[in-house]
Amino acid sequence: MGVNKVVIPIDNEPDKRTVVYNFFMTKIVVTSKMDFSPEQKARLQRLGDVTFYDDQVTSPDEWLKRVNGYEIICSWMAGLREKYSELSNVFISVPFVGVGTFADPKIIKAKNITISNSPGCNRHAVSEWIIYMMLTSKRRLDKYLGTTEVVPISPPETGLAFKTVAILGYGNIGKRVGEICKGLEMKDLYFKRGDNLLELVKDADFIVDTLSTNSTSKGLLNKNFFNSVKKGAVFISVTTDAITDIDAMLVALNEGKLSFVCHDIANAKPGDAKNELYNKLRLHPNTFVTPHIAGFSDVTTQIGNDIMIDNVEAWLKGKPINVFEG
Repeated sequence: MGVNKVVIPIDNEPDKRTVVYNFFMTKIVVTSKMDFSPEQKARLQRLGDVTFYDDQVTSPDEWLKRVNGYEIICSWMAGLREKYSELSNVFISVPFVGVGTFADPKIIKAKNITISNSPGCNRHAVSEWIIYMMLTSKRRLDKYLGTTEVVPISPPETGLAFKTVAILGYGNIGKRVGEICKGLEMKDLYFKRGDNLLELVKDADFIVDTLSTNSTSKGLLNKNFFNSVKKGAVFISVTTDAITDIDAMLVALNEGKLSFVCHDIANAKPGDAKNELYNKLRLHPNTFVTPHIAGFSDVTTQIGNDIMIDNVEAWLKGKPINVFEG
């Protein structure tokens, strides 16, 4: 692959110039509609010979056909999840976080595949989802919206101010949730690797699970964990069932140990209302469940696309960033 450095004038400012790297012979494919801004699209086009697909992938086989022969792949989850293992010697950049939900580090290494994700791109959207769930599960705002009946306001519903929230995970989402909770005058407690988890959650009114799926978190939220929570606590999760023992969670909910569970099913394909776990949980009267949609917003798309292009640029310069290692 050849690399040329070209100095060009900035639009409408002929006295100012910028350096653009042209990566000739680099074939880049965008596998589906990504909602690029004009600036993002132009930026990616400066990095190589780009093929854009402006419709959605309808099957894993179609995705595989679209990426065949390309050195760099910019892809959403559809098709990638099922077919990445059939590729070799490629760089894949994605505008989302959850590579660990499908990618096997052993396969990636054996096939010489590099995958870079977009950490933190969804922190605003997921934090908004979490705060909504905190408010609705305790204030029960849902039952007052558009009501045609006289509803009792005594005793009053439970608010968030001055309550304790235990935030499991100190990454982009966990930190953002903590910032918002402080603004609501809540007491926030963070669980980080090495902390005493059972001690941390015993007095928490809300427990928010934002943990990454890895060898240290798998199976962490088990029967002992749910036995240790404060009676009446609300459990909120945006992670996978590899971390949470779902049966133990439901026992705690049915026995009143938990008063409410809010879950965005990270194992589900985004928007998949046919997902088995989604349907298992949504039928319970004390749950709010969504099919992996917490992270989707205009801001997530903008930031995710920017980071995805950052990843491509860094890879071409020989200094890869945000590389998934499992």
